[in-house]
Amino acid sequence: MKHLLNLLAAVALLIWGTHLVRTGILRVFGANLRQLIAHSVSSRFTAVLSGIGVTAVVQSSTATALIVASFVGQGLVGLPAALAVMLGADVGTSVMAVVFSMDLSWLSPLFIFVGVVLFISRKDTAVGRVGRVLIGLGLMLLALRLITESTTVLTQSPTVRTLLSALTSDLLLEIFTGAVLAIVAYSSLATVLLTAALAGSGGIPAEVALGLVLGANLGSGVLAVLTTMKSNVQTRQVPLGNLFFKIIGVLIMTPLTGLWLQHVRPHVPETAALVVLFHLAFNMVVGIVCIGLTGTVARAVQRLLPVENAQAAAGTRPQHLDPSALATPSLAISCAAREALHQADVVESMLLGLHKVIRTDDLQLAQDLRKLDDEVDGLYSAIKYYMTKISREALDEREGRRWADIISFTINMEQIGDIIERVLIDIEDKKIKKGRQFSEAGMEEINELHARLIDNLRLAMSVFLNGSVRDAQKLLEEKARFRDLEHAYSATHLARLSDNTVQSIETSSLHIDLISELKRINSLLCSVAYPILESAGALAPSRLRALNDQA
Repeated sequence: MKHLLNLLAAVALLIWGTHLVRTGILRVFGANLRQLIAHSVSSRFTAVLSGIGVTAVVQSSTATALIVASFVGQGLVGLPAALAVMLGADVGTSVMAVVFSMDLSWLSPLFIFVGVVLFISRKDTAVGRVGRVLIGLGLMLLALRLITESTTVLTQSPTVRTLLSALTSDLLLEIFTGAVLAIVAYSSLATVLLTAALAGSGGIPAEVALGLVLGANLGSGVLAVLTTMKSNVQTRQVPLGNLFFKIIGVLIMTPLTGLWLQHVRPHVPETAALVVLFHLAFNMVVGIVCIGLTGTVARAVQRLLPVENAQAAAGTRPQHLDPSALATPSLAISCAAREALHQADVVESMLLGLHKVIRTDDLQLAQDLRKLDDEVDGLYSAIKYYMTKISREALDEREGRRWADIISFTINMEQIGDIIERVLIDIEDKKIKKGRQFSEAGMEEINELHARLIDNLRLAMSVFLNGSVRDAQKLLEEKARFRDLEHAYSATHLARLSDNTVQSIETSSLHIDLISELKRINSLLCSVAYPILESAGALAPSRLRALNDQA
């Protein structure tokens, strides 16, 4: 019983070490890895290479699948290119399995010692996160040695020898078992390494080990599908297409397991190496066979999961808040930023509609636009709730600032939506229902302010997305210009009142309130520039206070 517990503890340690490495790498290099993938999908072959490289570092094809699926969900990468990345990702994780199957146990104490020192001394920095990765690598190597030792002791037991001698190969059962293990362990890499260690120490026959490897590959495909089940349609297409590749691979390689043992075993005497090389061969065969099928599989997946109907049903509900991305904080931040821009798009629709209501007195349109404010509020609540589920401890300093910027941006958009709703109510009550019109000069002033407001909204969205210091400075300049126009137009309106212009007198209260509310909206838009300029050292604290006081 003691040796069995030791084996189970070693397996748990292997899974935990794999988790530490995966999450640590994503926290340190998450943004860079996403940029590498985004810039490497110009062709199917470069996409495959990027998948190999990223997954060799992350040590999880499932994590790569989530990153690529998120790109497809955001419309940044085409589905065929994403599927090509996944072919490379599977090769990458099998290469790492070969590396870990080597005798690297001497590195384990070194990695753990250095990792603990770095993690404790610089816990909340990138250096500390690198230490976390080293701890994970050390634990994985230690776990593999413990698994080998525990299995060797267990196989010396007469009872275990009797059970092993009675074990017959049932390939379908082995594939099923391997798939379940990969899903439970949340890692096909950990499952393959465990299988290789057990086979190398005589714990299981080589025939059984190959069946488990086939199942582990299939299980990693199922795992990605299960992980993205609650995501949008585009995001779910990538794991489904990759699962098709896994199924093709299992169908091809299952009849070849006997030939592998017959022809490769004489040249690879170590059973553990035989198992991990079979895992590598599986994914290389799948990559070679399926690289030309990415377009065909993409079309098949799109027929099974059509995007158009799903988008029509979704309306203006959250489109980019991928729950599966929460495991990768840097990726989740990108999803939240994308959804914040979606919220801003709805606000832009409200602003454009507001101008049309002012010009045409369309009462039905005004009521429809007021309903859009409920959508803006709903998106704000969804983004805020999503952001609270992102681990702040897992974010570096830059990502922490981005987290705060997204929250601030969505709050501003929600407040702008409320202001537009109030303005629409005033227009309905004081203009449309009473049949009043602005004077020609007053309408020209409103047109000018509204056009500037739309331009500033789009500029604010650009600043929020790109963080350009130059655009942020331009946005603050627009704030001062807008404020001057508001003062000037208030004065000219008072002059028209002195001239007893009937239309100006009838709409005086609405006109003054309207240009004042437009100024408030503009101030909320321009506030996007403050954190960008402050972090760049381009905004003095005294200037920041002065601008806030004037807002």
